[in-house]
Amino acid sequence: MIKTIMKSIREYKAPAIWTPILIIGEVAMECMLPFIIARLINEIQAGCEFSVIVQYGGLLALMALVSLAFGVGAGKTCAMASCGFAKNLRKDLFYKVQGFSFENIDRFSTSSLVTRLTTDVTNVQMAFMTIIRMAVRAPIMLIFSFTMAFIMGGQMAWIFVGLMPFMGICLAIIIKKAMPLFKRVFKKYDKINESIQENVKGMRVVKSFVREDYETEKFTAAAEDVCKDFTRAEKILAFNGPVMQFCLYCTMIFVLLFGSYVVISTQGVDLQVGQLSGLLTYSFQILMSLMTVSMVFVMITMAGESARRIVEVLTEDSTIASPDNAVNEVKDGSIDFNNVNFRYSAQAEKFALADIDLHIKSGETIGIIGGTGSSKSSLIQLISRLYDATEGNVMVGGVDVRDYDVEVLRNQVAVVLQKNVLFSGTIKENLRWGNKEATDEEMIEACKISQADEFIRGFPDGYDTYIEQGGANVSGGQKQRLCIARALLKKPKILILDDSTSAVDTKTDALIRHGFKKYMPDTTKIIIAQRTSSIQDADRIIVMEGGKINGIGTHDELLKTNAIYREVYTSQNKANDDQSNESEVN
Repeated sequence: MIKTIMKSIREYKAPAIWTPILIIGEVAMECMLPFIIARLINEIQAGCEFSVIVQYGGLLALMALVSLAFGVGAGKTCAMASCGFAKNLRKDLFYKVQGFSFENIDRFSTSSLVTRLTTDVTNVQMAFMTIIRMAVRAPIMLIFSFTMAFIMGGQMAWIFVGLMPFMGICLAIIIKKAMPLFKRVFKKYDKINESIQENVKGMRVVKSFVREDYETEKFTAAAEDVCKDFTRAEKILAFNGPVMQFCLYCTMIFVLLFGSYVVISTQGVDLQVGQLSGLLTYSFQILMSLMTVSMVFVMITMAGESARRIVEVLTEDSTIASPDNAVNEVKDGSIDFNNVNFRYSAQAEKFALADIDLHIKSGETIGIIGGTGSSKSSLIQLISRLYDATEGNVMVGGVDVRDYDVEVLRNQVAVVLQKNVLFSGTIKENLRWGNKEATDEEMIEACKISQADEFIRGFPDGYDTYIEQGGANVSGGQKQRLCIARALLKKPKILILDDSTSAVDTKTDALIRHGFKKYMPDTTKIIIAQRTSSIQDADRIIVMEGGKINGIGTHDELLKTNAIYREVYTSQNKANDDQSNESEVN
């Protein structure tokens, strides 16, 4: 786990190495200061001249400045190393997620990935900062202070050795009790993020149904649940401080009482006042170092679960990847489903698609219709390898999709999904997702075909109009038309519209389909729709039911032979006739 995470240090290795080196210099100076002060006290006690005091004072000032310089340098390099490490770690995580298939993302969940990229990375960053600075400083300080304590205090220094097992046992108990709580808390963090994400995305629904109070109560309950677990964990960790303080004060009391007794009883022969002063300082440094070590363990305990969750993502292999010697050219837009069965996960009890045997010629226009849950979207997602078929195979251009380079295949299959997404930026920037080299003329042509040009020119800034996050400042129909234009700019061999004209009127829908025929006659077009009017002029129409193909044929053929299609067509046209009659009466 550590080896995987440390790969993200990369160009920040130098400051990460310099930090402990500078810390060692700082600690060496700090540990020498009490020794010099003890000698100064002994000199004063012996009645030295003022010049000796000045010499010692100058030396102490110089050592303090050197220690300060080492400390400032260590702080700077530590900040560079830890912040750079966190930047690289987020970048590596984000890059890894970009390569995930839908199956990988489904397994982790979006909210969990967001938590790992934010909270978990911050925890690991803080732990890394602690390790390269405090975790180096404390043991070095401990070793230096122990050594100097034995030099100056002799047998009295053994009290520090005796305290260490007691402190170690206390720390082990605290960590053992706290670790399971932290594991549980991070999972609940995922749930909170999921709740926030769902609520923000569905804000219009929440407000339209006046469910703000319900959502607030639901979130408050989740937040309080996390708070309770964190409070329990923090209560356990809170014992660490008092235990360490107890050991610190007990030690200082012992050193003061026993040391003072030795100084007085031997009249400074066995132990001088300066040595006692130095011993007190070293006892303080030793116990503060032990407290720091305990804090480091606590920090690492908290970050350990975060690190494990990050490594889970970094070591996850995408279920969809380009093979060796991948095919780098899509010959045409022909599509073949050969006895395909598909389910979203190995644990799924039934197939989402079953017994799919379908052959589409390049340049054909295919309509797909079916009820909710009939797996229309599942069918088309196999074409661009958003998922892989569980059984059987899908071929594009006469080649199994699993043999293509994934990027090459997806560049030739443009998909306008059911849930259209626009990104924050100008209309031009959104359109160039389809082709980053597209000229203004090409964008205008694509928008004219998708019937978007007219409303774009109605905006004050035209094609430079800024789109808010998620396309919040455009209507559903406008968003759909912009997404269609974006797909057209790819000039793909296969164009898939997954119910992508549901928010536009029938006239605009007809104009878009007419534009397809004229603009891209050789492109295979697959149109998923709920309205029969959107697909009735297709070369063939596929009727889906329960994840299976219920019927295939032209509009006229299906009206005669397929009960499902005939029922949908009749119900929709009857509704249209009723609306027309009502309009005439009014």
